[in-house]
Amino acid sequence: MDLGLKGKIALVSGGTHGIGQAIALKLASEGCRVAVFSRTQARVDETLELFAKAGVEVMGMVADVMIKDDLKRVVDAVMARWQTIHILVNNVGGGGRWGKDDVLATDDNVWQEVYDKNTVAAIRMTMAVLPLMRQQKWGRVVTITSIFGREAGGRPWFTMAKAAQGALMKTLAKKSSLAQDGITFNSVAPGAIMIPHTGWEKTAQENPQELEDFIRRQLPLGRFGTPDEVANVVAFICSQQAALLNGASIPVDGGQSNSLF
Repeated sequence: MDLGLKGKIALVSGGTHGIGQAIALKLASEGCRVAVFSRTQARVDETLELFAKAGVEVMGMVADVMIKDDLKRVVDAVMARWQTIHILVNNVGGGGRWGKDDVLATDDNVWQEVYDKNTVAAIRMTMAVLPLMRQQKWGRVVTITSIFGREAGGRPWFTMAKAAQGALMKTLAKKSSLAQDGITFNSVAPGAIMIPHTGWEKTAQENPQELEDFIRRQLPLGRFGTPDEVANVVAFICSQQAALLNGASIPVDGGQSNSLF
């Protein structure tokens, strides 16, 4: 299937690791020109090497989405090189393992920091690119949330922030002025995804029995998902073929979640 993405300009926040990197590479493989940024130069360099091997056009920058001047610099740099942005993937986030199981023993700052890293980051990125998308009468905004933004579970600050991200996408999708400008807003909600150098990998190394028990109890497929499997869904959402898909929250979890819808 031709997704109709050749020549589109995509900006992926946190696109130098894990799910974000997989999304960036997948969009590039479909013919997009892709800009990624990260707070770490080493990750930017590593991702640029991967793109170079694939022979695609890419930009990589060091920036922190929580710093407004950095965000403006990123958008300005993409505009200077490619003149517009067609696709935004809000991938920056995290905090699912922050704090403690005992919510009363968790500092107040954790609630705010997780909300800022997820929801505020998505707000700022989305508001920065919307004028460009409206001007060209086409755009795709995809936010990476979590199954714990669709149902109860996880640590409350994380679930709250991810639910707010989904609410942002759904509410913007209901704006007819934006939808009729050809812009769609959707969420992708991953379940347990095995990503190098993250908590699951640490558990696998330190307590393999705990990991085996989790897989047996929680994962119907008998395995974790991969970043590439999430990226495949994101690429379709960004495509011209998905023009009617607007305001959806799509779980990519192998049946892990309990939500009926």
